[in-house]
Amino acid sequence: MSGAAFFDLDRTLISGSSAFAFAVAAWRKDLVPTRAFARDIAGAMAFRHHGATDDQVERVRARVLGAVAGVRQADLVALNGELIPKLLSRVRPEATRLVEMHRRAGRDTYIVSASPVELVEPLAAAIGMTGGIGTVSAVDADGVYTGELAGPFVYGPGKVVAIREIADWEGYDMALSYAYSDSASDLPMLEAVGHPVAVNPDGTLIREAHDRGWPIVIFSRRTRAVARRTTAVVAAAGVAGAAFFGGLALGKRGAFAAAAPR
Repeated sequence: MSGAAFFDLDRTLISGSSAFAFAVAAWRKDLVPTRAFARDIAGAMAFRHHGATDDQVERVRARVLGAVAGVRQADLVALNGELIPKLLSRVRPEATRLVEMHRRAGRDTYIVSASPVELVEPLAAAIGMTGGIGTVSAVDADGVYTGELAGPFVYGPGKVVAIREIADWEGYDMALSYAYSDSASDLPMLEAVGHPVAVNPDGTLIREAHDRGWPIVIFSRRTRAVARRTTAVVAAAGVAGAAFFGGLALGKRGAFAAAAPR
């Protein structure tokens, strides 16, 4: 068995919010009215960094499903022609190097996001990742979103459900797997793997990372990056730091081997 690497999307793999980009693209194509657009943008900003409480999960779920309810699936997929290039331009170079190092070490890599799977999967393919795990919304016989779920809601605890499903299917060992996120809402996903990494963490997550001895990685907005280690995480932090200080050549020499569980 081998591990996999799971990356949160917004403010982890990319700078900024995919939900914001999605809402703007949908509004420009008249898929959502101006009032709903403004309400969704306000909601996206309000949900930036919070723990995954039951109430929080329910509100985020309602916002994500409500954003596509009544929209034809084909129209949503058509937005990718505009969305994917924009999101690709926001992919952090440090994250790209980490993805490549995991790939060279023989690990599959995934985006894990509450965003629609119709957006997450093609974005992951464009980056060169193994796959994208996103929220699957139900469609009716006419190909129109109903506003209901057709799978786990990939947010908070739902991310754990989603990655465990694919881990069971593909035979990944969660103890050998990695997860990267900036937000306390992803604590369940970070707790579910053997190698959690906090990336540009919010206030709650940075405290949790310090308390638990998780590595903290700071991705800059430029091409440079700074990685620092919390106490008692030499092995796992070495993986994150190698991407920045050793370059891809280090991955060829088995940089990840040192990070295997003891």
